[in-house]
Order: sequence, then C-alpha cells, then structure tokens
Amino acid sequence: MSAGLQGRAAQLINLSVGSVLRALLEANASIAVWLQWLILQVLSMTRASTSVGSDLDSWMADFSFSRLPGSASSGLVTFARFTPSLTALIPAGTVVLTTDGSLQFLVVADASSPYWNPEASGYTIAGGVASITVPVQATVVGPAGNILAGTIGLLGSALPGVDQVSNSNSFGGGVQPESDPSFRTRFQTYINSRSLATVSAVESVVTALQQGIRYCVLENVHSDGSVAPGNFCVIVDDGTGMASTTLLAAVSSAVDDVRPVGTTFSVAAASVLPVTVQMSLVISSSTTAAATGFAVQQAVSSWIQGLPMGGLIAVSKLEALAHSVDSAVVSVSTTLINGGAADLQATASTVFVVSAINISSSQT
Repeated sequence: MSAGLQGRAAQLINLSVGSVLRALLEANASIAVWLQWLILQVLSMTRASTSVGSDLDSWMADFSFSRLPGSASSGLVTFARFTPSLTALIPAGTVVLTTDGSLQFLVVADASSPYWNPEASGYTIAGGVASITVPVQATVVGPAGNILAGTIGLLGSALPGVDQVSNSNSFGGGVQPESDPSFRTRFQTYINSRSLATVSAVESVVTALQQGIRYCVLENVHSDGSVAPGNFCVIVDDGTGMASTTLLAAVSSAVDDVRPVGTTFSVAAASVLPVTVQMSLVISSSTTAAATGFAVQQAVSSWIQGLPMGGLIAVSKLEALAHSVDSAVVSVSTTLINGGAADLQATASTVFVVSAINISSSQT
C-alpha cells in the first residue's frame, strides 16, 4: 500500500509512525486481512475435505448422511449378599460405582432375564438366592466406561438385602461420537457403493448402524461354516462380545436393502474368545511400581478390545506395549496368553473379550 501510494504521488509522502496516512493504510490493511479470513472460512465450509464439526454435518446432511453418535459402555455386574434369607429388589436405575468412585453405572431393564419383575420395575432376588447378575450401562458416553474386570465395587445407595456388587468381566462398547476423519472416510465408502451390490456395499450399511461395530462378511457359506453357494453370512459384534437381538435385526434389515438379487444371506453374532494375559515386569522405581503396573494393564486391555474380528494377539506386541507405557519398565518376562507362551489367533468370525489382565512387578 505504501509503495503504491508513493509511486503515484508527485512528492515524498510522510508514512512515519503516528502519521495520518500510515493510520489509514493500517486500517485498510486490517480490513483486507479480515476479508481474506472470511473468504478462507467460506472456502473451507464449501468442501467436505476441509469442513469440520457442525459445518461438516450440514454438508453431509445434503446427502441424508449423518454422523454416528457416541455410545456408553455396558456389561454385567453381580449383586451379592451375606444373608440370603429374605427377598430383595434391585430397581432399574440403581447406581453402582467403580471402587474409586470416579465412574457411575446404571442398572438397565432386561425383560429376558429370569430375575426381571416388570410389576416392580426391577430385578428380584428370591429368598435363599445369594447373588444374581444383571446388566448395567455407563452414565457417560465414551471409552472411559470400558473398564477392567473387578473394577466395580461400590453401591450408589443402600439396597435392603444387598451387601456388595462386583463385575467379573470387563466392559466394552463405549466410544466417542464419530470423528471428522472417520465421518469423511465412511462417506466415501457410502458414495462409492451406492450403485453396487458388493461386499463394500454390505460393509457400508453395517458400519453406518453405530460406532464400534466389528464385522466380517463370509461368502458362499452358512453361519456354521458349511458350504452354501450363493449365500453370504454377516458376522457382527458391538464391541461387548454380546451383540443384542436388536442389533442383529437392524443389520439384517440394512443388508437386505443392498444385497445382490438372487442371493441369500444370514446374520449372526460373533463367537467370543475370552482372553487372560499374565505379565511379569521389572521396574526401575519402587515408588511408581503400582501405578506403572496399572497403566500397563489398561494399555493391554484397550489394545485387545480394539482388535478387529479375526485379530491376532502377539506376545511381542504385548511386551512392546508394556515398554511404551513407561520408561521405568526395564524388562518384561513370563508373558502368557490364556496360560500359554504362544501368540493367539482368532478365527474370522471370533472376537476377543478381556477376561483378566494380571500384572506382577519387581524392582531392579
């Protein structure tokens, strides 16, 4: 601006700090920069590859395509008592907590449970019964609720006739709302499969149902593995190892809309392979041994829970995870998977569910 102004003037222009002309040029430059920023904002919002957040949602809405919401983790807890002589009731909505009190879970209704009492809107523990197992769901959405076995241990409030609560298995299924990169990737698959009756079209409608779904498509076989030309089988899991009948029905309906004409198909829940991991750590600091062991336990559990259907748990990978958690881990030994020192491979229709992660540690 100053060079252009001086080049058109017949005499020297005063553009020193504080001069009127310099103030005018600086004001105009600020407006130009602001307008440039507005243009860049508009350009970013007109493309799915650069839009973010709500702008990306509105862009995708033109194609009736929406972001997948997050979900809360779920699992089973066991309510027990020391004196099982009287009848007790566990109402739906009862709060249980992790032993440190940081996470809450609510008891949810399950009409298929033999303990469910619809009139009382809760689960009945009959006289003489020491314990029952009921489903619960985290009160927060996201992976924070994907806890290990033995983490729950507190009752949110007193329950007459019930003394304690615990979870013998880990929880899964908790995920954050779909991220922008995942949303864009899924949209590309969606668009590319619109005119096709292919495996990618089937996979697209399955992944669009909810986050955290693990799946595989087996062609020319029944769900039991027997040969069946012209039939394909969709095996699914929702991240918990306990795919509900509601989810299976939703998958069946979605797949039926895109399946090739003249073919048949079936939908089945994935087989579950419980996993127990044992590791011995040598840690350089005794003051952080407990914290380091817990961090390794969490890292190993999260990694196993995130493996796809038909995944592989390698001993070397578990040991590498332990080293990556904390530099205080000097060495890892006696790594056992389900009691053996060999890698564990799941079949194409099988998912891993963490049963227990046992970490022992010693100081150098």
